[in-house]
Amino acid sequence: LFTLLISPRAYSFANISTNIGNRNALKSSNGNSNIPMKMSSTSSSSSIRNGHIAVVGCGVLGSSLCKQLLSSPDFEGVSVTGITKTTNNHESIREKVTTSDSTSASSSSFHLSTFDDIPKEKQFTNVVFSPAASSSSFHLSTFDDIPKEKQFTNVVFCAPPSGFENYPSAVQNVIDTLWSGPENGGTFVFTSSGGIYGPGNGETVSETTPIPTPESPRTKRLVEAELNTIAAGGCVLRLAGLYTLERGAHNYWLEKGDGTVKGSQDGIINLLHYDDAAGSCVAALQADREQTRGKTFLISDGNPTTRGGICESSLKSKKYGSKSMPIFGGDNSAGKGKIYDGHWSNDVLSWKPVYSSFDEFMINSQ
Repeated sequence: LFTLLISPRAYSFANISTNIGNRNALKSSNGNSNIPMKMSSTSSSSSIRNGHIAVVGCGVLGSSLCKQLLSSPDFEGVSVTGITKTTNNHESIREKVTTSDSTSASSSSFHLSTFDDIPKEKQFTNVVFSPAASSSSFHLSTFDDIPKEKQFTNVVFCAPPSGFENYPSAVQNVIDTLWSGPENGGTFVFTSSGGIYGPGNGETVSETTPIPTPESPRTKRLVEAELNTIAAGGCVLRLAGLYTLERGAHNYWLEKGDGTVKGSQDGIINLLHYDDAAGSCVAALQADREQTRGKTFLISDGNPTTRGGICESSLKSKKYGSKSMPIFGGDNSAGKGKIYDGHWSNDVLSWKPVYSSFDEFMINSQ
């Protein structure tokens, strides 16, 4: 079940609360992530089937996540609401999410709306779009008879920091207004970045590696957003460098750039396909709440490569096969990079990537 909910505003999600009404009344004030919440795996499955899922941010990652949720039998009958900031990309989001293999209900519909179109005291019921239905394609609708205290059992915040005046506050606002909280059996997932470990000097980092003092405003915002998430009882997924065939450093270096790459050829890079990143979010929603509450996870494909390796692998694909290796700089001032060790995360989440390495992906992308 998928609803694409779009706010026409171009500013922070902190404004969400003024458009959908105040939903803090039932929120617990307990934000101590160290207090255990006893819940079995069976309870986790039950909360998924009985709850609603909000996906905040429907770019490449969020769209893939929504599509995977819709196609998973584990989430059959669950309402999925995608939340974005503007209507600019709603057509492409709909096309990506509601392909014929993502849903199969024959009598359902997909609803697209904006926050301003919804009465402040309203929220969404379960609605679904089914491209398989002969008479259903795209529907605009208003929503009635929804209790104002309605919140989402599970929330995934995967919108990037860009475009937010105050990113940590935006994350906190979503926690406060959209999530029903861990006491109701749900999960809040925040997708962060492994970049918060700093440039590195060839060392291995894991979920428990101390975070250095942030050197950039972006990193500082991510760290603060992580702290907000953990304090509220949510979980953090630190993602490696994301890519698809046409998105990522390789595309810029080989196709859009000037033929040069800043940094040394042997600088270490950890990667993760966008679809695998979305899959790790699905796994976090499926995992035992007792194992994920207040925890931080490190997600990558487990096969770190180098700047040179990225380019060499890309040249094995049909798309980039005619390109030439770029010229690499010799500047090591930014560090040699680091190696991600996410074995603990993989085990706890019972997750593994579909694309085990960037090289494998490129070889098979013919």
